[in-house]
Amino acid sequence: MEKKLAIITGADGGMGTEITRAVASAGYRVMMACYDIPRAKAKREMLIKDTGNPDIEIRFVDLASLKTVADFAEEMLSSGEHVDLLMNNAGTMETRRIITEDGLERTVSVNYVGPYLLTRKLLPLMGKGSRVVNMVSCTYAIGKLDFPDFFQKGKKGSFWRIPIYSNTKLALTLFTIELSRRVMERGIAVNAADPGIVSTDIITMHAWFDPLTDIFFRPFIRTPKQGAATAISLLLDEEAGKRSGTLNVSCHPKNLSDKYLHHRQIAELWERTEAIVRKWL
Repeated sequence: MEKKLAIITGADGGMGTEITRAVASAGYRVMMACYDIPRAKAKREMLIKDTGNPDIEIRFVDLASLKTVADFAEEMLSSGEHVDLLMNNAGTMETRRIITEDGLERTVSVNYVGPYLLTRKLLPLMGKGSRVVNMVSCTYAIGKLDFPDFFQKGKKGSFWRIPIYSNTKLALTLFTIELSRRVMERGIAVNAADPGIVSTDIITMHAWFDPLTDIFFRPFIRTPKQGAATAISLLLDEEAGKRSGTLNVSCHPKNLSDKYLHHRQIAELWERTEAIVRKWL
């Protein structure tokens, strides 16, 4: 019997490694969609040894380049393989404003537009029982979408990484809600996972006080394994596969207010994002 297929972006990172380990241990064939290939190769060897599952492969995907996202998706479409799980896990929090080849602020591309394009292009390979999980953050609650500045600069005004990161997580949360409605009749479950505050490289501030925060702060936040638990449950648990359009915290769905379920910009966000990725669809 052919193994089910899972695609995991950022599979070589802290939480990505734990998610890949769980999915591979569950018997899936896993594609690690990664940017840092040398690091991914090292993680792959470790994961094969840990899980006993040799069906783990690496594919290059740079979410800051929509062309590489589209190229990877086109390879998948050409193969015609059914996609059972898509884990949009990769993320970044840039320390300065970087504009991608597509004219997007890099955090926006990696955290939102890249995952959006990847998911949209892979939808023809999904069907009843397929699951899409988007890794969001509790910071979505302070996110704000200023158009058109959101796509080009991350936020209105000067660069500030934390609000920009929050804005991308709000966008990804709204994408989760809207996509779940659009694919509901096809039986595809689309949910968001909030990992909490996790001890990964992404929270490093690259400032003089980093050694102090490592001493006083990191011991009290979640490990990558703890942070990955909610996403893993959404990917693998039977009950989790029965819900869609939900935000999940500590492996349980969280009630979202109408402010998000019927966000005043949810339709505009979809339309503006579609205009950006249309050439790749």
